[in-house]
Amino acid sequence: MTTVTASACTWREEGGGEAAAARILPFLEEIGIEVDWIGDQKEQLLEGLAIVEGRLLIDPDTPVWPGDLLHEAGHIAAVAPEDRATLGPLVADPTDEMVAIAWSYAASLPCELPLRQLFHDGGYRGDSAALITAYATGRYIGAPMLGVYGMTADLRTALAEGLPAFPALSRWLR
Repeated sequence: MTTVTASACTWREEGGGEAAAARILPFLEEIGIEVDWIGDQKEQLLEGLAIVEGRLLIDPDTPVWPGDLLHEAGHIAAVAPEDRATLGPLVADPTDEMVAIAWSYAASLPCELPLRQLFHDGGYRGDSAALITAYATGRYIGAPMLGVYGMTADLRTALAEGLPAFPALSRWLR
């Protein structure tokens, strides 16, 4: 159960602020990703956020980009179910990063988070503009791995088998 509320945290306004977080946090709870307070946890992948034991932890006093909630949740969502409870802290892996990017884009749609807020200038190692362009033009970096994980299908498979095509997901957790 998510105990974090958007009003109890510090959000980056240029990333959508509290209003964006207020849409994202209930979405994560609904799909089964637990968000809780960071407490004494020291190892953080991003400033203000950590993944520990398959939970997304947030520091209420550190300004956080709401889109980073989706990105970090994507790491949790895409891990094998048997490994989810022991996930974290993460070590950056290029494949995992691409999968988290694709998942976060799919999740940004029901959360109504614009691309410029999801792929904000404060992250993505200077590749924000390239990611915005790629996803705005249908070049879905990382999406094929979500298909491998059985979470979505490419357009050809979706049409042939009556499955949802990316960016729709057939399930939010692997």
